[in-house]
Amino acid sequence: FTGDVELTALNPHESYTIIGQGQGGVAGFAKGSATVELRPSDSDGTHMTYSVDATVGGKLAQIGSRLVDGAAKKLAAEFFKRFNEIAGGVLEDNR
Repeated sequence: FTGDVELTALNPHESYTIIGQGQGGVAGFAKGSATVELRPSDSDGTHMTYSVDATVGGKLAQIGSRLVDGAAKKLAAEFFKRFNEIAGGVLEDNR
């Protein structure tokens, strides 16, 4: 896949949106966005929430849209776990 990622709706220290798309030739395409919101937490930290919207098309969607959804959720969980380790915070999984 080749693609682009863009940060939009930047509201420093409060929220932003990540928009991405990718082309995989005969495999198809993927595109999506994530809205991230940051707010102070009760414990002198930052509470981060996000919502994701993604679409896949072409052979990728025909063969494995459920697999893609599962992989995306797993990668997001791994990203935030690692992010939390680096930032030194307390991770709450509110799935």
